[in-house]
Amino acid sequence: GGYPSLAAPTVEPGDTEPATPARRYSVTMVRGYVFDDGTTSDVVVMRGDLAAVLGAVKTRHEASSIVRRKAQIAILRGWRALAVATARVGDDDEVGPFTLQGFVALRPDTGTPVVDADIASGPAVWARVTVWSPSLRIQHWSNVAIVFILSLTGFYIMDPFFGPDWRQGEASGYLMGIMRFIHFTAAFVWLVVGLTRIWSAFTSSDRYLRWSSLWPLKTREDLRNLGRTIQHYTFLKTEAPVYLGHNPLQQLTYTAVYLLCGVQLVIGFVLYSLYHVTNPFWALVSTPSHWLGIGPLRLVHASIMFLLWAFVIVHVYLVFRADSVERHGGLSAMVNGGVWVKRGTNPADAPVVE
Repeated sequence: GGYPSLAAPTVEPGDTEPATPARRYSVTMVRGYVFDDGTTSDVVVMRGDLAAVLGAVKTRHEASSIVRRKAQIAILRGWRALAVATARVGDDDEVGPFTLQGFVALRPDTGTPVVDADIASGPAVWARVTVWSPSLRIQHWSNVAIVFILSLTGFYIMDPFFGPDWRQGEASGYLMGIMRFIHFTAAFVWLVVGLTRIWSAFTSSDRYLRWSSLWPLKTREDLRNLGRTIQHYTFLKTEAPVYLGHNPLQQLTYTAVYLLCGVQLVIGFVLYSLYHVTNPFWALVSTPSHWLGIGPLRLVHASIMFLLWAFVIVHVYLVFRADSVERHGGLSAMVNGGVWVKRGTNPADAPVVE
């Protein structure tokens, strides 16, 4: 119905093998097909689920990635992508290698082909699921701002890069005092944010804030999903396990970053306490400096700053990559709290999305 100019080939009843749950594509023999160059040959046509056909047909990665990307546009609009591959049959009745021809976008209700205009106006099959609570989003963006301020002022304290005498690696006492004040103030604010996160881990009703979420490997399936996720990130697997929240690799990384930030805070306050040794409390806090030395503590403090920024760079890259590949709105989720998930999806950490 969608392409009336094409003559429908004649297919004998016994020349079709329908799709099955185990093999999600059909195989049909078309006898005496006339090609554009005038030659005639029997052809085997494979039609079915895009992933199943791509898995059965040997295709260059460049070609399959283009097909997947274009099919994703149709799928996002609510259509089904029916993949098509063909193989010529030789004179000895030997079926040659299959060649991927592409896919056809079908209406979910009638199964008829659609054109670009239909796809653009098609019904959505995606559901928006609220994942991140307002308190977690506030903590997230507070951490972003505080880490930026601490890094900027901390780097200046370590190596002044502007001011009257910055070319000599020095800063005026007044300017350095301002930087130190901003740095220490931001550190105390960061301490409050950290304590708030700890408090919410034991009191919040949000399961993504609870302390149990910090360790995602609770079952053998979680461990297997960790391996699958690593394979996906290293381009060894096309698909990754679906999680509404953080997948196991993400959560382990974020938990490690939490611990690293905690160590950074402790070292920072140990260094801060050296200026208040007359106070019994700060004198106690400064104790590790007597064991390890001030120089090594400052080196570790600066090194952790660079590690955190390495994490930030990789984190931003993976967020943009996930949004581009998975198209679930993860980038905007830390603003509005919701992600988009295809209806019928069964996430590993949540019930089926209806």
